[in-house]
Amino acid sequence: MTVHVRVYREGRLTQEGVDLAEVSEHLEMDATMVWIDLVEPTAQQLALLADELDLHELAVEDALKARQRPKLDTYENHLFVAVRTAHLDVDTGVLTSSEVHAFLNTRWIVTARVDDRFDLAPVAARLGRSPSLLCHGAAFVLYAVLDAVVDDYFTAVDAFDEFYDEMSEGMFEERPIARDRQRQWFEMRRSLVQFHRTVAPLREVVASLDRRRVEGLPEPLEPYFGDVYDHVIRVLEATESLRELAASIVETNLSLRDYRQNQIMKRVTSWAAIVAVPTLITGFYGMNVPYPGFARQWGVIVSVVLMVALSGWLYVSFRRRDWL
Repeated sequence: MTVHVRVYREGRLTQEGVDLAEVSEHLEMDATMVWIDLVEPTAQQLALLADELDLHELAVEDALKARQRPKLDTYENHLFVAVRTAHLDVDTGVLTSSEVHAFLNTRWIVTARVDDRFDLAPVAARLGRSPSLLCHGAAFVLYAVLDAVVDDYFTAVDAFDEFYDEMSEGMFEERPIARDRQRQWFEMRRSLVQFHRTVAPLREVVASLDRRRVEGLPEPLEPYFGDVYDHVIRVLEATESLRELAASIVETNLSLRDYRQNQIMKRVTSWAAIVAVPTLITGFYGMNVPYPGFARQWGVIVSVVLMVALSGWLYVSFRRRDWL
């Protein structure tokens, strides 16, 4: 549970570590923008900010509740944006996500993170390098946060892509897939579905910002939100391709498994038929009844010749059919 307040004046950082109760005093100064970053915010902290910045009670309630769907809500004096981050552990195949909620006004922005797994320090460093863009207001901070979130999506997409390329190459190996590898395969496919559910709702959120459906966003920042929208579309297209690839890999793996089983069954059946010939002949001659060649040397020779000839004929026939 941490609080980090940054005060910017004319696009440059002028003060940090400001108390939440003093935020409204800094906003009385001209050309001033305040960024309040909260990690695991408490109800008391958000209630204090609601009094200071006139935050809507429904937005505050959403910020206190985890597992929010990515969305954009418009209120009288601010916007509320909820997004989800994504991090993929390829070794286990588990996708972990976090949430970032943002209250946005032209002169202030409040980011509330449910945990510290998503680091905003690179975003703060980027703001320091872009004072001219930061002069357009807090909307640039929102853009930088969304851009960082989508960049993490690309990292996850690359990890999925490398994994499925490796899996597609390993399918044609003769040895069966290990059990732990099969478990990883299942977890990766489930994580891919979860990842798509995380990214898909963000498209409408960024589309609303890109197409100027929201009043008060500076026009110079429109290309930046358009760039984020383009990246989200690219992530979704890549995700769709990966889902098709995963489904194709599963179908191919099942087909290969059936093919290998058929090959094994043909070999087993062929050898069983070959072994059945001497078994039949020795079983017949082994009966304790008189028959042609009984207790005679030529009877033994005939039986041996029959066993060898018929077994050899079956072996050659099966080899021609590629059953052995």
